[in-house]
Amino acid sequence: MKKTVLIVLGSPNSPKGELSAISKSRLDFCANIFSKENVVLCTGGWGNHFNTSPKPHAYYAKAYLLKKGVLKDAFLKHAISSNTVDDAVKIKPIIEKLNDVRLTIITSDYHLERVKLIFNEILKSFELKFVGVETNLSEVAYNKLIAHEKKAVNSIINNGLYY
Repeated sequence: MKKTVLIVLGSPNSPKGELSAISKSRLDFCANIFSKENVVLCTGGWGNHFNTSPKPHAYYAKAYLLKKGVLKDAFLKHAISSNTVDDAVKIKPIIEKLNDVRLTIITSDYHLERVKLIFNEILKSFELKFVGVETNLSEVAYNKLIAHEKKAVNSIINNGLYY
């Protein structure tokens, strides 16, 4: 039977390492579907747009999941990435060492279209399932994220994917 790798994509945290509502929604989803048959891979390093703290985002994500009951030995090596393309690129060598796995990529609803474009290209040799967790933000904040995503998706469609 194939083992499922639950991949939680990085998202913002404060300069002190406090996870954002977006981060917690993704991590809560992961914790809720986690079972002993799964392994977990957290992504996220540093970047001015999501983490300026001393530790990589994936460190805080793992700590949060451990508190939620995810088993310590269920974690794969972190993918210390700086953006969504970097997520997929840095995940690849980690999961290529595993046999007979399927990937469940956990992101946010507003980010799903871009994640599918990127991951279906870079990780096309794997069985992929995508989850876009509902984002509970103000309408203004949500619309700002949607506008950013539309720009990013159009850039990939018009210019291709560089990695």
